[in-house]
Amino acid sequence: MPDIPKTAKAVVFDECNGPIRVDNEHKVVQPSELKAGEVLVKLEYTGVCHTDLHAWKGDWPVPPKCPLVGGHEGAGRIVAMGDGTDTQLKIGSPVGLKWLADSCLNCEACLGGQEATCANAKLSGYTVDGSFQQYAVSYAKHVTPIPEGLAMEIAAPILCAGVTVWKAIKQSNTKPGDFVVISGAGGGLGHLAVQYATAIGLRVVGIDTGDDKRKLLASYGADDFIDFKQHTGKGKLIEEVKRVCGGEGPHAAIITSAGGAAYNEALEYLRPHGTLVAVGLPPNTTINADVFFTVFKALRIVGSYVGNRQDAIEALDFAARQKVKPMLEIQNLDKLPEVYERMEKGGIAGRIVLKC
Repeated sequence: MPDIPKTAKAVVFDECNGPIRVDNEHKVVQPSELKAGEVLVKLEYTGVCHTDLHAWKGDWPVPPKCPLVGGHEGAGRIVAMGDGTDTQLKIGSPVGLKWLADSCLNCEACLGGQEATCANAKLSGYTVDGSFQQYAVSYAKHVTPIPEGLAMEIAAPILCAGVTVWKAIKQSNTKPGDFVVISGAGGGLGHLAVQYATAIGLRVVGIDTGDDKRKLLASYGADDFIDFKQHTGKGKLIEEVKRVCGGEGPHAAIITSAGGAAYNEALEYLRPHGTLVAVGLPPNTTINADVFFTVFKALRIVGSYVGNRQDAIEALDFAARQKVKPMLEIQNLDKLPEVYERMEKGGIAGRIVLKC
């Protein structure tokens, strides 16, 4: 068994919107303290997600536990297991920590492959300490095996952003050759959604703004790009989306955008039998679905909330086969407060990954 220190580095806050402190002497749970089913993971990298920022700010109806070590995109190796843990994983196995840290696996939701909605779910970096630390306790049945050879810094953001958009695509009711619009296509979630959609043969139209994002998405195989700032007149964006999607509109729209307007626009440009997949969480946003046209066009509105254990395995497999690669900026773990500042200003392209 590897040597495990008594203390290590972690980034902690004691109250929402309070100071974020780097604790170089954070207690490391020792092997003898692990319960059956628990594993201790020595983390190498962790992604940073907007959910982590929301947790620190206390933006959601149910606040996180405090004090809290945030983070839920952790990649590392198992260094210890609780006695009696039933798993095929071994000491040294590369694994990932996700938003869903644990669930009961016995309720209707879990048995139906919808573990994220388990009433007894534990959430990394929210209800239990997460990945903004060098050593983290997680749960053997829910850590995700990382394919050998896949770089840890690549795997980390796939464990949330990648899984989330792959699940959304699976719920979009599309098949190869169908048109899919991805709103917010140049962002942390969107640029991965473009790659997954392209990899399975969808015709991808990205909505975002700026020549840099146009070029980025073209390099990922997007079939078309619509700069929303160039189509600002009443109904102009809807007209343009329909035009580039065969005149009828897309078969699906996956909304990863931080702007609420994208939801209601999608309901206007979707073709009959189209699917709106809600992923992004813009604050104070309501979907205003006209009942008549929702029924008349047989539209589907689907909320997509992360993915299950199999979705995570599939999402990592795309990355292992080099079909998907996140655009990364790597920083050190103690730079998290500065990363949050940049996030609030919208100053990050792709994903930030912290070296633990």
